[in-house]
Amino acid sequence: MNLVRAELERLSARRFVQLMVVLLVLAFAVTAATTLAGSHKPNADEMNSARAQAAEARQGMEATFQQCLSRQNGTLPQSEMGQYFPEECSSIDPIRQDRLPIPADYLPGVFSFAGQALPLLYFLIAFLVLFGFLVGASYIGADLNSGGVVNLLLWRPRRLTVLAAKLGTLLGTVLVLALLASVAYLATFWVIGQTAGLPGQLDGDFWRSLGAVHGRGLVLVLLASALGFAIATLGRHTSAALGAAAAYAVLWELGGRLVLEIVDARRPDQLMLSSHVATWLSGRTRFYDPQVCAGSTGTGYCESFYSLNWPTALLVLLVLTGGLTAAAFAVFRRRDLL
Repeated sequence: MNLVRAELERLSARRFVQLMVVLLVLAFAVTAATTLAGSHKPNADEMNSARAQAAEARQGMEATFQQCLSRQNGTLPQSEMGQYFPEECSSIDPIRQDRLPIPADYLPGVFSFAGQALPLLYFLIAFLVLFGFLVGASYIGADLNSGGVVNLLLWRPRRLTVLAAKLGTLLGTVLVLALLASVAYLATFWVIGQTAGLPGQLDGDFWRSLGAVHGRGLVLVLLASALGFAIATLGRHTSAALGAAAAYAVLWELGGRLVLEIVDARRPDQLMLSSHVATWLSGRTRFYDPQVCAGSTGTGYCESFYSLNWPTALLVLLVLTGGLTAAAFAVFRRRDLL
């Protein structure tokens, strides 16, 4: 317990951590202030017009679906044959859509909490992932580079215990900060929606969906923190984690993707870490690949899409983070720290 308390004091006293917390608060404040300044409470005329436009859009979707069915049955008038319809009419069935047009979609300049909460939450998660990675890398990297770990081992000469205490303190602190930031962030925008915009339809499905994304986001933040910690431990410096992240982004996410496209590789997106991150957050993602239907010789309809699901994405993220963390502990146990 004394070791954890000492590590918590060391972590909270680091100027870089304090600076990142200030930047976190500043980013939230700017986002909230911009949203508040650009929103207003809609009047009765604006609401009536928005409701009419939403109803008209839903009727248009239903009409298009019925025309598609008529084309499938061969009863579509010749004058309407030039209109584009998908091969499978079920893809445009209004009942099967994730969401239908609502009045908030036709109220420019009006903030809707129900409509904007998910994009705002994604922004929060992205910032917290960056926060966790940088704090995790600097926390252990600075101690290894300055000799702070050696001084600590003179007091507690158990390498793995010391490193585990550092990692546990980091993850616990980041988790608490992420939870506090999430509550304050979402509560702020909920108040803006109530006072200077529209709350939207805040039913049980909305909160369950938002909670699921938030939970997956917290897991991603902890994984990013552990990843930054592990890479910095292996490289004995904060810059090792930053360099590794930059090298991966340039060499593989950009260069590797380009090479895979040149050679017409099948399903290149499933080889990218960013694809698995997006899949984990959203639960399921679809990617376009013309090679999927390249070998199809049947007369049936073939979609040039393939999907990634969250279990696969989580497995990839856990294997990557767990493998690097285990390697960091193994190297730290035998490394000469002087």
